Amino acid sequence: MIDVCAALYSVSSKELRRSGRSGTDVARVRQIAMYVSHVTLGISMQEVGRCFARDRTTVRHACHLIEDLRDDDEFDRTVMTTERVAIAAFKSRLEA
Repeated sequence: MIDVCAALYSVSSKELRRSGRSGTDVARVRQIAMYVSHVTLGISMQEVGRCFARDRTTVRHACHLIEDLRDDDEFDRTVMTTERVAIAAFKSRLEA
């Protein structure tokens, strides 16, 4: 999911994996990636956090934040596109 979001949003996958604080744009992409990983792909918050070098509480915060931001139609379309790409990219794993 990290590489998928890096490609979709033209952000370095290394930057998305980096621990510590990042710029707002990178942080938002990371939050979307964590949200989609947990909500759409069904990966546990603990596992998502481990993959992103974050704590599960950070993943929980990202999920709540992205859910709140989805009230904006344009942002919701962005997240829906990310979800569709994730489902297509991981279809075989989701069916297993």
